[in-house]
Amino acid sequence: MTATSENVPGPGIARFAVVALDCPDPVALAGFYSAVTGWPLDRPFGSDGWVQLDPPDGRGAALAFQKVSSGYRPPEWPGQDQPQQVHLDFDVPDLDEGERAVLALGARKHDVQPAHDRFRVYLDPAGHPFCLVRA
Repeated sequence: MTATSENVPGPGIARFAVVALDCPDPVALAGFYSAVTGWPLDRPFGSDGWVQLDPPDGRGAALAFQKVSSGYRPPEWPGQDQPQQVHLDFDVPDLDEGERAVLALGARKHDVQPAHDRFRVYLDPAGHPFCLVRA
């Protein structure tokens, strides 16, 4: 049976806790997203192989970054040779200001911009697509 909103009872069986992105340098990528979100960097167990950002208020899912030792290939979007499988959206009050800020942090603006006035697509330093969305 496939779950739909009509047949999912109650509050569910789990709480969504973490989104983890594979990358060659978790500390560097976590630093990028820490600057984007303002969330503090946490290195569980003193490891550089898994780094995460926890929301300061303890509400919502954490962002984690997991080391891929060899063979890392960044996702390609909109192509499907190396699909993105996941991307992150961040609401901003002003797209132009948000763009200036993420570019200064090391993001690259993607060539494909399907709705430039509503959201903009970027690539983080490891090549993962993410969007800034006009709030």
